[in-house]
Amino acid sequence: MTNLIKYTWMYVLLFMVLLTAQGCGPQQGSDLQNDKSSSLSFSFQDSMPENVLRSYLSRSITMAEVVTGPEFYVDSDIPNREDDERMILDIGAKFIGRSAYLWGQENKAAHPRFFNSIKANITKLQEQDPELIFQACIFEIVTRQVENVSVPARVFHAFGLKPVRRNFQYENMTFSSGDFVNHWGEGASVPDVTRMETRLWFYFLATSYIDAGMEALHWGQVQLTGRADAENDFRAWQALLIRVRKYAAHNSRRGWVLCDGHTPFGGLVVENRLLLDFHSFPLRIKETPAQNMEGRLEMGYLDGLYGRSKGGVTPSGWVTSSLPYLVEFDNFGISDHPGEAALEDHFVWGYDEITWFSLLPEEKRNVFLSYAFEWIREKDPAGYLQMPGNRKISPGNGVWEKRYRANHQTDQFPYGYSQEEKIKYLWK
Repeated sequence: MTNLIKYTWMYVLLFMVLLTAQGCGPQQGSDLQNDKSSSLSFSFQDSMPENVLRSYLSRSITMAEVVTGPEFYVDSDIPNREDDERMILDIGAKFIGRSAYLWGQENKAAHPRFFNSIKANITKLQEQDPELIFQACIFEIVTRQVENVSVPARVFHAFGLKPVRRNFQYENMTFSSGDFVNHWGEGASVPDVTRMETRLWFYFLATSYIDAGMEALHWGQVQLTGRADAENDFRAWQALLIRVRKYAAHNSRRGWVLCDGHTPFGGLVVENRLLLDFHSFPLRIKETPAQNMEGRLEMGYLDGLYGRSKGGVTPSGWVTSSLPYLVEFDNFGISDHPGEAALEDHFVWGYDEITWFSLLPEEKRNVFLSYAFEWIREKDPAGYLQMPGNRKISPGNGVWEKRYRANHQTDQFPYGYSQEEKIKYLWK
């Protein structure tokens, strides 16, 4: 009898192992980041499986405005941009973050060349690597320049409205309560996603970027533009994203668009359904006062996302207890005391994250990249480090006049900070 019981349990255990191997269990989130036996995959159509999403996030790099036409740069010129294109292909990057955007200056979107130049540059790079995904940004700002852009008939149709000939209306995008009006300066406010005019504008930008070849959209501070929407369980954001995804299903290259936003409170969830494909946030680097210009990462520091990314059913249909997310080197300027430590502050030694990083000696930049890469892998398997490739920095005089660029620094290319080999090494 004892042997019968023993062998019965052996067969039960064997049966359970076989079920698991065949994928018959519940579709919970996996731990691809820490499973060295898992292979990368960049193939998808009409939705994105978890292993493919994690593969793309594991090869993510910030390349600000890399596909934007030179006459439309928001930040600064990108001399020898062809070297950025070389680096993307050489290091094996797959997800190209912040590759085009506007920060205000909405009248640029009225020029067909703005989107046409983006499309041409994306096409050129995807001819060399068809797996590349490019990300555009739709930020938490709107200015009076938006009134120079006409509302296309297709935008009205998407919302069941009768088309009329008019331009977008700035006043109808701001918070009716007066909150965040002129938040970014006179005539530059945070748009309220609960207002129809804001959703028309966001939809216009999103679908225009999709037509230009974008397969990812970063929606900025979604919980800021959605401040009033939180009272209604983010139903306005949900309705907008449903329309954008529907457009992508019929007009994007692979029938899908990845949506993310900065989510300090863990993400947007409606009835256990995640509204975003992945979450994102700044690194939130903590100063080490005893060591000049040193910084580290720490669970629970300020509003960092580590361990806080919410779970649920993803837009692609799989279930996760913690949605995969990216952390990036943020940029927002310098404090009044650059070079000084100020604990519990978003600045790092008085600088934003990417400027602080750029001011370190080359070897220390390489050391910090290795440290951050491994720390995130160890502390939260849902998290991925978005590598710094090209991003605006604020030098000591406070003027936005330079970019950090990870490229090799050479006599022919003096703009580089020489991190591309370190990135390539970490990815391999």
